[in-house]
Amino acid sequence: MIDAISDSIRQPWPWYVSGFMIALVLAFMLFTGKTFGFSSNLRTLCTLCGAGRKWAFFNFNWKDQAWNLLFLLGSILGGFITSHFLENGQALKLASSTVQDIQKIGINFTGEMQPGQLFGPEALLSVKGILILITGGFLVGFGSRYAGGCTSGHAITGLSNLQKPSLIAVAGFFIGGLIMTHLLLPLIF
Repeated sequence: MIDAISDSIRQPWPWYVSGFMIALVLAFMLFTGKTFGFSSNLRTLCTLCGAGRKWAFFNFNWKDQAWNLLFLLGSILGGFITSHFLENGQALKLASSTVQDIQKIGINFTGEMQPGQLFGPEALLSVKGILILITGGFLVGFGSRYAGGCTSGHAITGLSNLQKPSLIAVAGFFIGGLIMTHLLLPLIF
């Protein structure tokens, strides 16, 4: 009996379970007057490290965002628990068309969540890998600051509050993702 329960916990949960949980968290945040967004944690961490002494953007009372740091900690802890205790050992299943698409750009998919050709030490510590990380980090940081928030903040909180800037930002995120996937990624690999 315990093994059956353990096996069912280790299987991927249906999309509607996570959707319902996100809705519950969002409703709680709405009632407490808080907004959700992950990039605000980076601002808070920079403030904690003293960036507010040099840049006005980081000069704010970080204690007002302490709850968000707990969310960050919970996300890291949840990822750790999932990867170390809820892993079922089965290969990741992707649609055959997706496997064919990534093979066309030179990535050999063997069922792992993070292919070594993209996330292994050899790839990440190469000149190309370091340049991709620096460029990608800059673009994500600049983009989230320019858009006034990250994908999770705009797509979850902003859209649920019917904010027009969030709709524009999310449309931009999707367009950028499509351009990256179909035009730039094949050039990089």
